[in-house]
Amino acid sequence: MKKVEAVIKPFKLDDVREALSEIGITGMTAIEVKGFGRQKGHTELYRGAEYVVDFLPKVKLEVVVKEEDLERCIEAITQAARTGKIGDGKIFVTSVERVVRIRTGETDADAI
Repeated sequence: MKKVEAVIKPFKLDDVREALSEIGITGMTAIEVKGFGRQKGHTELYRGAEYVVDFLPKVKLEVVVKEEDLERCIEAITQAARTGKIGDGKIFVTSVERVVRIRTGETDADAI
């Protein structure tokens, strides 16, 4: 099993959710986060004063998938989240040793 963490632009969340649903991935966690990478924030004007916004709003998605679904999952997120502009985000993949569904006690692939 693999955990896919994707940091995307907030307005792309529904597109990504729909793309994952189309390939049969229905469970995910979405967290509102702030961060920056190469964008390094931007400058805004407030009451005549300029200030730098270092941390930009993003959404972090967490999805646990079976190994055989990994590439389709990555492709779906990439296609749905891409705008072609800086700040589209990143995808991180890590191994998951064990999953337990609390309600039923099911484990691993049966629990996701």
